[in-house]
Amino acid sequence: MQTIADERKPWTHEFMTHTEISEDCLYLNVWTGAKAAGEKRPVYVYIYGGGNTEGSGAVPVYDGEGLAKQGVIVVTVNYRLGVLGFFTHPGLTAESENHSSGNYALLDLIAALHWVHQNIAAFGGNPDRVTIGGQSAGASNVHSLVASPLAKGLFHGAIAQSGSNVNTLSSTTGRTLADQEKTGVAFAEAKGAHSVADLRKLSWKELTAPVTGLTARFGPVVDGYVEPAPAGEIFAQHKQNDVPTLTGCNLHDLGGASPRPATTADAFQKQAAQRYGENAADFLKLYPAANDEQAKTSQNDSAVDSMRASMYLWAATRAKTAKTKSYTYFWDHTMPGPDAGQYGAFHTSEVPFVMNTLYMSDRPFTDADHKIASMMSAYWVNFIKTGDPNGKGLAHWASTADQPGMTMELGDKAAAIPVTGSKEKLSFFEGVLTRPRTTSASR
Repeated sequence: MQTIADERKPWTHEFMTHTEISEDCLYLNVWTGAKAAGEKRPVYVYIYGGGNTEGSGAVPVYDGEGLAKQGVIVVTVNYRLGVLGFFTHPGLTAESENHSSGNYALLDLIAALHWVHQNIAAFGGNPDRVTIGGQSAGASNVHSLVASPLAKGLFHGAIAQSGSNVNTLSSTTGRTLADQEKTGVAFAEAKGAHSVADLRKLSWKELTAPVTGLTARFGPVVDGYVEPAPAGEIFAQHKQNDVPTLTGCNLHDLGGASPRPATTADAFQKQAAQRYGENAADFLKLYPAANDEQAKTSQNDSAVDSMRASMYLWAATRAKTAKTKSYTYFWDHTMPGPDAGQYGAFHTSEVPFVMNTLYMSDRPFTDADHKIASMMSAYWVNFIKTGDPNGKGLAHWASTADQPGMTMELGDKAAAIPVTGSKEKLSFFEGVLTRPRTTSASR
């Protein structure tokens, strides 16, 4: 297993470390402040991000001490990635008593949750008060576990950072086993392997080496076993693991605003036509682009509104069958440093504040940053303990059911804000984002 520094992220050299790659990666780490086995502290099982192709539970930003000091037990867990974690092939499906292949990474995570359930009491933990959480691909995997019957009863709360949108609960979204098996066959043939037996003759290094000219992205698949159906169908039938859920997105997240928007009026108008078709004129009324400066503003405003609206629609779709509450947030604090203006509140930037691990970096954090980390980690710890982020000394965070049309702004401020800039904008995105999809592929 390896964590690969991403040059697009200004903090990776501080918080992320290179580690050796190995197929022998199924380890977990436990942080506990308990002094006796019977303390029954709430447990947080954290699932790292990295596109399901890279990552490790041992990287510095995921250090569990910052949360463990606040009365919870933190577990970070490794799982197989890329082709080792999600490879599908008709030969593997035929071998399986469950008639499935792929989703080995999710099975790793489920196995880890079983381990926690069986062993965490020895560390002073409560197996009946486990919350799973993750960011980016980790958040996606959290959603997969919420939809999986194999994880039933193994957790009691879920946190998904930068991983919830309306398509998460679409009845047509999800890689099908048949489609992914075709990808698996193409990948195997490119490796010179004409059968599963041929594949097993390859070393793991040969297996994971990139294939020139072939794009094969492996990820969770609707296999009929770990994931019996698309998440939307699972939720529609109220067969999900119905647990309180906390989720959110960042100002400069993937698909969000840019600290330095570079569009022009002409480019923005063309993009609107391509993206919204017959609805482009309505879009441009709400987000005008009469000149380049106006286009830059509209680009950022529409990106943020679309992102938050999609998250809100996820919560609304979830609420149709869920009996538990959901809480959504919008992170907008910029991490300090010489590149702050370039990156802003970027994808993953909330993690060290949530995990309360500012001590793992030598960035010029101020008292204000430490106060924000105290606030963010307190919200997360409260949710891990009770399924509700609220607690003494914190601004009230209403659930989506209790305050429709609003989300919680977190960062320099902590306050409820509208999901979009106006009701008309929310209505527009409700219309375009909930149109029937014509493809079953997911990104």
